[in-house]
Amino acid sequence: MRVLWWCVPIGLLALLSLAIGMFVLQAPDEKSIPASMRATSLSDLAFTNAQGEAISLAEFRGRVTLLNVWATWCAPCREEMPALDRLQQAVGSDQIKVVALSIDRTGNEAVQPFFDEINVKSLGIYLDPSMNVMEAAGVVGLPTTLLISREGIEVYRWVGPVEWDLPRTANAIRLYLENGSTSQFQSPTVN
Repeated sequence: MRVLWWCVPIGLLALLSLAIGMFVLQAPDEKSIPASMRATSLSDLAFTNAQGEAISLAEFRGRVTLLNVWATWCAPCREEMPALDRLQQAVGSDQIKVVALSIDRTGNEAVQPFFDEINVKSLGIYLDPSMNVMEAAGVVGLPTTLLISREGIEVYRWVGPVEWDLPRTANAIRLYLENGSTSQFQSPTVN
């Protein structure tokens, strides 16, 4: 009889873990985000470029921004960076800007050699060694990528690495650019 009593708390714990996992791993769809959250503009997020000049997401207003928060010491971040560079080449235009924002404490000293090593050609270097953007945007893990509308509002979030090279990913981004639909985006997969 004691064995059965242990099953109840373990089962409840498993159910709670499953519910939390579904909540954490489910990327928000614009329709599922409460209106109060959708109204929050990220345009004021500030950081610097490789030359140390202050910049904010407001400078990209009028085109969609794919903000990727990453670091050179983050293995999944390093792995997805070449694909982000290719995505900017494939989909990038006056309509969309991939902003790879490094939170490395040493800033450009860490990022430039890494970009040179992997031959990044299409991405600019953006830096936030203070990690202020992480707090302001609610980023809790790396890499995290935010799809930000032309108006500066987050419409989709990926937590964890994404296979940016997959045709379905580029097609989903193109669909969003055409009609604002996030229906083709898939939640991140857990390995």
